Amino acid sequence: MYIPRKMDVASVVQKKSCFLFGPRQCGKSSLVRETMPDAHVFDLLSSDTFAHLARNSNYIAETCRDTRPIVIDEIQKMPSLLDEVHRLIETKGKKFLLTGSSARKLRRGGVNLLGGRARIRNLHPFSAIELGNAFDLDKAINYGLLPGIWNSDEPEEDLAGYVTLYLEQEIAQEGATRNLPAFSRFLEIAALSSSEQINYQSIAVDAQIPRSTVQEYFKILKDTLLAREVPVWRKGRSRKTVETAKFYLFDTGVTRRLQGRKNLSPGTPEYGHAFESWILHELATCADTVHQDTEIAYWRTRTNLEVDFVVNGEVAIKAKATRNATKNDLRGLRAIGDEATFRHRILVSNEPRPREVDGIEILPWRNFIARLWNGELF
Repeated sequence: MYIPRKMDVASVVQKKSCFLFGPRQCGKSSLVRETMPDAHVFDLLSSDTFAHLARNSNYIAETCRDTRPIVIDEIQKMPSLLDEVHRLIETKGKKFLLTGSSARKLRRGGVNLLGGRARIRNLHPFSAIELGNAFDLDKAINYGLLPGIWNSDEPEEDLAGYVTLYLEQEIAQEGATRNLPAFSRFLEIAALSSSEQINYQSIAVDAQIPRSTVQEYFKILKDTLLAREVPVWRKGRSRKTVETAKFYLFDTGVTRRLQGRKNLSPGTPEYGHAFESWILHELATCADTVHQDTEIAYWRTRTNLEVDFVVNGEVAIKAKATRNATKNDLRGLRAIGDEATFRHRILVSNEPRPREVDGIEILPWRNFIARLWNGELF
């Protein structure tokens, strides 16, 4: 059963051609199939389609003579096609939707992503708002929100398959690295560091690879949209902050599987880290779907006062999977209030009811998700 997504890519393509990027199996093909049923579709995973286009670059122009939009799925499989796409946009006014799991291979091939002739949108795994009443927090924490995993009757097995598929197809086939065993070791160590400050040297030692290789591997994760780097917010009035960005893998289920952990239980530190990662997923998904150009940072002082997310310098958010927030949980939010004026300071929690303490909103996560997607926060 198809679950409608918040991303309205069909409306974007009506105005201007668009790249739609997203991790493998996040639902790009289903979104196109359900929301753009009349489009011309060229799937480069099809060997016949790939062969036709490889032999004849005019094949698209010859078969798409009407005004319907043109979809090229997995465009990174044939970056040279973008020259023809460019020509058809300029000379025929064609509108394209170009999907792919990353822009990495396109950039490596010297492609300039059409020089501003196409917008860029990122599709994420499911959001809680898309799943509605079917959303289950413990399930999301443990198995993540990739559509195929969420709907699976064997999610653990399918998570294992997803990791293997990523290594074999995204990394090996596209030649991102020649040392797949080293990258596999790095992935396991990086997963254990998810939601923490990046320490390249420590990861290099644990994974038995050079620091420069670790930096390149992190770039691969970001380019393939499997990780997000959250920079430090430095615009406070007085307190000195740390200098190092934080790093999050894109999906809590994939993260847990890479970490080699069994099911995470509420009340454990691991569950808390996953809860924080899920809140970032919701923030990033809402930002990339609705707002665009949203800045998400974090704040941490050298005395370890911390706020997990600072959005556009206006909203300070702490994620804490507790059912009973204490004064200690509010220390970072109190302190950042002395550094700047914020529209909202929020502790997202597992408490049953919303309440307010000294100007800090303590919100159950369901209330936070509703307000986030209703546009009440930023």
